[in-house]
Amino acid sequence: MSKGKECPVISDEEVVKRLEQELPGWYLEGRWIRRKFNTDGWPTTLMLVNTIAYLAEAAWHHPDLEVTWGKVWVKLRTHAAGGVTEKDFTLAKQIEQSVLWRPGEGSPLDGTPNKWVRGGSRE
Repeated sequence: MSKGKECPVISDEEVVKRLEQELPGWYLEGRWIRRKFNTDGWPTTLMLVNTIAYLAEAAWHHPDLEVTWGKVWVKLRTHAAGGVTEKDFTLAKQIEQSVLWRPGEGSPLDGTPNKWVRGGSRE
């Protein structure tokens, strides 16, 4: 996809099917795909928001965020198209990969002992 090329809106049925297959922590609500992330406290919440903001700015595709202590809700849709497009799936996958990443077994990186960022329920 080249810059400036519009993406078609994906039908709700296809969005639900693809979320189940590709992004199981995400769900369709209204004309948005959404995901809630839980954190272990305010500093981690702010780091999570900054990570999402960095990815969104790099992608030039910006989600709506709801932020509280220990929780961040991410909402994605392509405003210009009026619904969910491939742009939303691509950014959601990058967010998921980045914010839930942990060092693998046998990695020279220890990984945090904290609860850190994890997926959550819809509420």
